[in-house]
Amino acid sequence: MSHDLLSAERSLPQIGSSLMAREISAFDWSKTPLGPIETWPLSLLAAVRIMIGQQHASCLFWGPDLTLLYNDAYAPILGARQAVALGAPAKDVWPEVWSEILPFVEKALHGEGTFFRELPLTMTRNGYDEQTYWTFSYSPLHDDDGMIRGMINVAVDETESVEARLLQDAMRSELSHRIKNMLAVTSAVVTSSLRAAPDLEHARETVSARIRALGQAQQLLHADKAIDIIEVINRSLAAHLDRDERLTLTGPPIVLSPDQGLGLSLILFELATNAVKYGALSLQDGSVSISWSRGEDAEFTLDWQEAGGPTVTPPSSRGFGSQLLHQVGPGYFFGKGSIDYKPEGVSYRLVGKV
Repeated sequence: MSHDLLSAERSLPQIGSSLMAREISAFDWSKTPLGPIETWPLSLLAAVRIMIGQQHASCLFWGPDLTLLYNDAYAPILGARQAVALGAPAKDVWPEVWSEILPFVEKALHGEGTFFRELPLTMTRNGYDEQTYWTFSYSPLHDDDGMIRGMINVAVDETESVEARLLQDAMRSELSHRIKNMLAVTSAVVTSSLRAAPDLEHARETVSARIRALGQAQQLLHADKAIDIIEVINRSLAAHLDRDERLTLTGPPIVLSPDQGLGLSLILFELATNAVKYGALSLQDGSVSISWSRGEDAEFTLDWQEAGGPTVTPPSSRGFGSQLLHQVGPGYFFGKGSIDYKPEGVSYRLVGKV
C-alpha cells in the first residue's frame, strides 16, 4: 500500500455501513484514551471492522481504560445504558458484574482466551435487578507491534432458554411432590378412617367419601374461574378431616382469581398433608384454625394455626414443600409465606394482595 493510500485511509477510515458503524465514525473519540479515530492503529480499525461485521452480539474493549465499542446486535444487551456506553470504560458500563467478569478479562489481557457457557449474572442495566445467563468468549487483541491492548467479546443471551429449563425442572419437582403428597394423604385417609370406624362398612363409606373429597381438591389445580376463599379451603382440606369440628374458619368474604385459588390450594394442601402426617390432624383431638383479613390496597393476610397435636419439632431439612410454602404458593399473591414450628403447634402466615 502506498504512503498516500495509507494516509487517506487514516484520515477517513471506513469501518462499515451499519447503524453502529456510523455512530462509531461520528463519535468524538478525542475525549477518550483512544484519541481521534483518524489516529487509530490499523490493528484497532481491523478489529472494529471484524466486530461490526459480526451477526452475533459483539463488543471490544481497547486501551488503558478498556474503552467500549460494540455492534448493532450488542446494543440491546446494554438496555438503558446504551445512551452512555459507547466510548465509556468497561468497568463503568458494567459496574454491578465487573468483579465477576474481571478474572476473565484479565486472562484475555494476558493472552489467554476464555469461553464460558450459561454464566449467571445479576444485571441492573434497566434500573432493576435482572437474573441473566450468558454464553460468551473473550479473546485478546494485539496492536500493530504485537502487544495486547484489548479484547473482543462475543456474547449469546441464554436467559430465556435457561429459565425455560429451570421452569421445567421446577414443574417436574412440583409434580413429583404432588404425587408423593397424594400417596401420603391417601394412606393417612385410609389409616385414620379405619382407626376411627366402628365397623368395616362404616370404614368403607368413610374412605370412599374422603377419597372423593381428595379428588375435588385436586380439581382446583385446573380451575379457570374466580372462586370463593371458603370453597378453596373446604375443597383443599375436606380429604384431611374426619369431622367438621376439627376446622375453624374466620374471615370476610373474598373472591379469589383462578391463579390465587390455585396458589392457596397448594399451600393449604401442603400444610394439611403435614398436619395429617406429623401435626395436629395426626391425633384425634387435634384441630386447625384458619383466619384471614383484607386491608387497604388489597392487602391480604391468612393465618394457619394448629393445636392439640404432638409436640412440634422443626424439620431437619427443607425440600420442595418448604419452597412451595415460602415461594411458589405466595408467588400467586405477590407476597411471602412464613412458618413457625412452635412446640404447641405449627403456625403459618401468608401475606400478599388479592
